[in-house]
Amino acid sequence: MPGIFWVVPISGVISVIFAVLLARNVLKRPTGTPKMKEIGDIIFQAAWAFLKRQYTTIAIYSVAIAIIIGVLVGLLGGTEVEGLSQFDIGWRTGVAFLVGAVCSGVAGFIGMYIAVKSNVRCAAAAQKSLTEAVNVALRGGAVSGFLITALSLIGVTVIFFAYGGATNPQIAPHLIVGFGFGASFVALFAQLGGGIYTKAADVGADLVGKVEQGIPEDDPRNPATIADNVGDNVGDVAGMGADLFESYVGSIIATIALATAATIFAGGAGANVPFDDARFLLPILVAAIGVFSSVLGTFLVRTGEQASMGRLLWALRTGIYSAGGLVLLGTAIAITVLNLDFKLFWVVAVGLAVGQIIGLSTEYFTSYEYRPTKALSGQALTGAGTVIIAGLGLGMLSTVIPLVAVVAGIWLADWLAGVYGIALAAVGMLSTLGITLATDAYGPVADNAGGIAEQAHLPPEVRQRTDALDALGNTTAATGKGFAIGSAVLTALALMVAYSQVAKLDVLDLLKTRVLMGLLIGAVMPFIFSSLTMQAVGRAANKIIEEVRRQFREIPGIMDGTGRPDYARAVDISTQSALREMVLPGLLAIVVPVLVGAFMGAAALGGLLLGAIATGFLLAVTMANAGGAWDNAKKYIELGNYGGKGSDPHRAAVVGDTVGDPFKDTSGPSLNILIKLMAIVSLI
Repeated sequence: MPGIFWVVPISGVISVIFAVLLARNVLKRPTGTPKMKEIGDIIFQAAWAFLKRQYTTIAIYSVAIAIIIGVLVGLLGGTEVEGLSQFDIGWRTGVAFLVGAVCSGVAGFIGMYIAVKSNVRCAAAAQKSLTEAVNVALRGGAVSGFLITALSLIGVTVIFFAYGGATNPQIAPHLIVGFGFGASFVALFAQLGGGIYTKAADVGADLVGKVEQGIPEDDPRNPATIADNVGDNVGDVAGMGADLFESYVGSIIATIALATAATIFAGGAGANVPFDDARFLLPILVAAIGVFSSVLGTFLVRTGEQASMGRLLWALRTGIYSAGGLVLLGTAIAITVLNLDFKLFWVVAVGLAVGQIIGLSTEYFTSYEYRPTKALSGQALTGAGTVIIAGLGLGMLSTVIPLVAVVAGIWLADWLAGVYGIALAAVGMLSTLGITLATDAYGPVADNAGGIAEQAHLPPEVRQRTDALDALGNTTAATGKGFAIGSAVLTALALMVAYSQVAKLDVLDLLKTRVLMGLLIGAVMPFIFSSLTMQAVGRAANKIIEEVRRQFREIPGIMDGTGRPDYARAVDISTQSALREMVLPGLLAIVVPVLVGAFMGAAALGGLLLGAIATGFLLAVTMANAGGAWDNAKKYIELGNYGGKGSDPHRAAVVGDTVGDPFKDTSGPSLNILIKLMAIVSLI
């Protein structure tokens, strides 16, 4: 094994240490006034209660799925691996599944814990300066990013070596796929549960509070306010974190699997290929280099007081771009040391470039600094209908740049290094995940800081600072979703190619009836899945709306501030609805590939993956960008444009934002996991 490989475990340890230091830095900061601390504690307790119930449910399903994997793989057979019986392959894959599920759950749990604790501290920091508030929000979000990278690297490495990767590389790549499946499984349910919870509460709070009662967002008189604050964390921190954890792990596993196929099976190099073949090491090494780069990048995020939206965005970009540059430098050194073809350096560069192009495109279509969202807010002058029409059109148009970027990236990566290059490009895109996820998780921390400032009746200048943070958070969250979608497509394609090699599918002939049938079934899956999740949000939101209306009607003194809303009841309704509604779409993603493969064959399953990736990608971009644009169009009006808060255009924009909420925070992000989960189920 080359000495350079020790960079991998060292980077994992450094990532954990850095996450701990960031967490300590955030937790030692003041929590502000007693009222702020009280609100922060209520949000924390509600978020913690939801996550415990959610992960208990996920744990039960995870154990059941692990047993099913062990039994089915053991009994039905699959890829023959020298040195292991089919029974051995089955139980080891099941154990790897559980380890992946646990790592994903732990990363989401701890990241959400720190993010919730950061909310009130960010609001308190905003009392001092905008710079302080940005630092707290970014560091609170960074804990999740660095924990995810650490657990990914440590988990994949431990499973690989525990299953004999150092001595028998034919075996370990097949078994670590189970680790990726565990990560995908938890990610889907975490994103679904969190997304349904947060949007049910958000829609209920907006429609009754802002539209019917005319009270501000995050007003403490709104019974759904606390549930809404909780939802921002369980959806955008725990859920999105689990999504990107899954992409990160999946891209590394797909690259290793393709290296195995190219080296051992396709290349005909013989059975005794040592583990230290450089193609096995490179994807894990690039990810490890990304950890060091992201740590350094976080120190380069600087902003001044009274900074504009554009200046705040550039402060975050500086950190991300610097981390990307350091990844390229480290990759060049690693490729030289491993004596690999330098074309692989350009593959990693392609992955980073595609990720940045998708991020910038998302920012352009969703930030109110640019023309598309400003034009969308102007549509509110003629009512909610035109806002919705224009938002859908904007979302559909916004698919062009990400699609061209991904197509160009696939072509270049394949030209440079074949199918292995496509998977390595996904690793490159995700290499700076530590800082990228920090800027994404920054969004809900900043959003909740604004909510706490509103509920604690802090001075207007504090609220202005938190509003600036919140508006930036909407854009960074939208950019993070675009990044997650792009990485999901590359990861899913890499997993699909790995599947085709394991299943010995040289070509997929679309003129063959079964392949075409599989493709059509796959193409409709994202639409069925989105329908189920949208309707789930609608049903859950109806219950919240009825409850909020009941409290306004039956609890005396809410509107004049003398009565206290029953926040716990709204939280409980959102929790029960989310846990109940997440089951059907989650199981659908697992069952359909199994049924298609069992009854229609391997080629039909390949067609299903093609169809799902193509339509899932475009639908996810449409929904994420339309939702982000509707949200920021509302924010632009709230800054005083087109009549400002309380005007008819504002009410129209609120309706658009209400439609966009499940688009961008439930259905859109969940599609990323759908296409990756179906691919990894197929591979297993």
